Amino acid sequence: MATEPILAVLDVAAARRRRGFVRSGVMSGYWSLTKPEINFLIAVTAAAGFWMGAPAPFAHFPWTALIHTLVGTVLVASGAATLNQLIELRFDAKMRRTARRPLVSRTIEPSRALWFGISLSVIGAIYLAVTTNALASLLSILTLLGYLFLYTPLKRKTPMCTFIGALPGAAPPLIGWAAARGCLDTDAWLLFTIVFLWQFPHFMAIAWIYREDYARASYVVLPAGKSKNYFVAWQTLLPSLALLAVVLVPAIRGEPGIVYLAGALVLGSAFLFYSARFAFRMSTLTARQLLFASILYLPVLLALLALDKK
Repeated sequence: MATEPILAVLDVAAARRRRGFVRSGVMSGYWSLTKPEINFLIAVTAAAGFWMGAPAPFAHFPWTALIHTLVGTVLVASGAATLNQLIELRFDAKMRRTARRPLVSRTIEPSRALWFGISLSVIGAIYLAVTTNALASLLSILTLLGYLFLYTPLKRKTPMCTFIGALPGAAPPLIGWAAARGCLDTDAWLLFTIVFLWQFPHFMAIAWIYREDYARASYVVLPAGKSKNYFVAWQTLLPSLALLAVVLVPAIRGEPGIVYLAGALVLGSAFLFYSARFAFRMSTLTARQLLFASILYLPVLLALLALDKK
């Protein structure tokens, strides 16, 4: 028939579109495996560590080294995120918020995700070693191992997993500092402490919002029974109070100026307000407000610290 060549062309075009959609879905799946929203905060904290650790004046700031640091750190973090989802595949399938992840939906096969995660991690660690120094690379490797082999399995065993997970979670500023200076000193550990304490109210808000999902997947991120509310309250309130004190240390030592002091007081007081509000009036609404406040708090605080650096 005369129309057959036209139909054949249309069939070929449709097949190409379908293949394009599949390829697009796969690429989107690989991108999703890296958890880009988490990598943003990792990059921010690593950049803050590098900025504060760089001894050179602004006119001679090592921008290229900063870019190398961020690339290597994000590569390792992306590999860790991918491997974490591979380890937790059968648990993610039980949770509503993770049921559409690419490994659960089989958009990407586990074997491919394994090699993707390993490749990103190894390339990132080598990249850091070559472009910055061995200490930054070693810290990235220790962070990855702590995240995958300590925090990840402990999520199904004890609510204290939050404390363990906060250790690798606070490592990016150390990686940035080490990349800039080649060593770690008191100020580097101060940044580590800020990020370490910030994670507790941040994660408690997440854990409360998705508590039913976590329970469905047998994650023990919150204790069972009546002690749950007390646990969440103290894990939110005490670190927020400690954080308010710790962020004032640089100003007390006279390192940043009055801009940082004023900003740290305002931010810390607001963050403590939302933490206390959630601790005393636990609900999904107050948890979401605290989560939003925490996401704003850390980048703004680190920006003030960096911009007011002497």
